[in-house]
Amino acid sequence: MKELLRQLIRARSTLDAGELTAAKVVANHFERHGIRCRVDLWDQNRANVIAHIQSAGTRPGLLFVCHLDVVGPGEDPWVHPAFEGRQVDGKIYGRGTVDMKGGIASTVAAICEVVASGVKLQGDIVFAATAGEETDSAGIERFAADLSWLGKPAGAIIPEPTDFAVITAHRGLFWLEITTRGKAVHSSMPQRGVNAILSMRRIIEELEHYEVDFKPHPELGKCSVSVNTIRGGEAMNIVPDRCSIGVDIRTLPGQNGDAIRCDLERMLAGLKAKVPHFDAAIAVQRAVGAMETDPDCEFVRTFCSVVDVDQTNAVGFTTDAPHLASLGVPIVIYGPGQPSQCHQVDEHITLADLERSRRHFKDIVRRFLT
Repeated sequence: MKELLRQLIRARSTLDAGELTAAKVVANHFERHGIRCRVDLWDQNRANVIAHIQSAGTRPGLLFVCHLDVVGPGEDPWVHPAFEGRQVDGKIYGRGTVDMKGGIASTVAAICEVVASGVKLQGDIVFAATAGEETDSAGIERFAADLSWLGKPAGAIIPEPTDFAVITAHRGLFWLEITTRGKAVHSSMPQRGVNAILSMRRIIEELEHYEVDFKPHPELGKCSVSVNTIRGGEAMNIVPDRCSIGVDIRTLPGQNGDAIRCDLERMLAGLKAKVPHFDAAIAVQRAVGAMETDPDCEFVRTFCSVVDVDQTNAVGFTTDAPHLASLGVPIVIYGPGQPSQCHQVDEHITLADLERSRRHFKDIVRRFLT
């Protein structure tokens, strides 16, 4: 398991590098343990990997879904190189150790050990590790496009880092790009142009006080709005004719992104009515729904009993889980690693957490499928 995690870390699976190398690492490990895999490849280096362990079929199966991609290492220096997988003082360091290659390694190891034990499975195991969770959801969308072959499993498990908390609800995301358009002129005559950056200032001032009109969730709280990127201007001597911001909106179960977009378009229309030269447009960059599973359903209660957890939780971050909603089955987020380590310099996971995760996933498979 440790060596598998190191290989996954060395398989640098950032957006620019793609996920193919990491997918091959997983496939090779499964195949060495007699488990056949399929690598789904597109765009030369984007890839999913899927393993399907068939059974007697007398019980509903289990679906494990992970993501292969990681964010970049950032510009700050690492004490332990981001893509070497060094083991120091009972920890393995590297980009993705927590988010979520530690979860991949422990899940794959658990599945291989169950199969190697020769136990007769009464329900299928399906494992999928997909591309683009951090960026474009391309992998999970390809995987979820046709799940008719899967039947209806007992439930789905997403081994994201939760520090072994059982998560049954999380926010969705709704990413918007808002662009203002102006008129470029030489900066020595700014009165002859329309400054797109100054137009954007009006929008940012409105967003600073904007709240989405939607009832807060008892565990997830309010829908949040954050302006996280801005681009504008070409040169110091040109009045900018274009400026764009990226707005990250975290949505709640039952919330409609289209309603939010319409609300913001009304805001822009109001600014246009006040300032005739104001010109702006909204484009949706990415939308993933929120997720909520009934914490009192039989699958969740059984899952919690296996991992010795007495209550479930909700989190603000988003996973690939909402793309599996068409299955109509309970989904839980559960895995090793401290969430605070995600996307951090010197990201690391403890060997103790890896071992605990492997043991728990073996217990889960045995409880549901044997």
